[in-house]
Amino acid sequence: MNRRPHEEQHFLDNYDASIYDRPSVSVDVVILTLREGHLQALLVKRKEHPFLNYWSLPGGFVQVHESLDEAAARVLRQKAGLEGVVGLEREGATHHPIYLEQLYTFGSPERDPRTRVISVAYYALVEASHIREVGEETALFKLRIPEGVGSVEIYDNKHKKYSLAFDHAEILAVAVRRIRGKLGYTPIGFELLPERFTLRQLQAVHEIILQKKLNKDSFRRKMLASGMLEATGELERGVGFRPAELYRFRRGA
Repeated sequence: MNRRPHEEQHFLDNYDASIYDRPSVSVDVVILTLREGHLQALLVKRKEHPFLNYWSLPGGFVQVHESLDEAAARVLRQKAGLEGVVGLEREGATHHPIYLEQLYTFGSPERDPRTRVISVAYYALVEASHIREVGEETALFKLRIPEGVGSVEIYDNKHKKYSLAFDHAEILAVAVRRIRGKLGYTPIGFELLPERFTLRQLQAVHEIILQKKLNKDSFRRKMLASGMLEATGELERGVGFRPAELYRFRRGA
């Protein structure tokens, strides 16, 4: 190895980073949950140009001192009030863990009218009770991906359709396709459920995400044989029909 530390340090001390263009880097986080039988995304209303008053994904520019994962966790904390990211938990944290995974990098030169901005997108799966809507600043929107279309359509509770800022409709569509693809081989569907759940609720998660009905018996056999479920010995309460057994997800199974 022909490495000369003194020469390398001299090079670094005299290096001029201004000779290259430096695009900005941001993170955008797709926050998905299930509510009222629909897959929904938490969006924030922009308070400045460009796209003033448009709805957008929670996001922000990456600071010089932080990693991409740290920037995404900061966005979750500051703009959505969500802490306890899986893999990034702070020691002693008591928050419900939030599943956060890097999704894709979006780098079209025209994606941001201000300047050249490369966005590293993440998606977070959050059980509905942990989602906080703050006045007119954040809100949940129902999602729909039309067949053959590369972007997502969003609707409010009154079925009014909205356009998203930047390329965020495309980012949302990529996130939904990603979790649909992963449902069959990873246990990410459990992240959208409470700690204790019924097999009926678990099947509903899969059906809502996949947008199709599943055979009840074969789904239950598959889930029970997977080794990912642990019976709690408890039954659901407050239902007008025969209560079902409650299970929990066996992490690390």
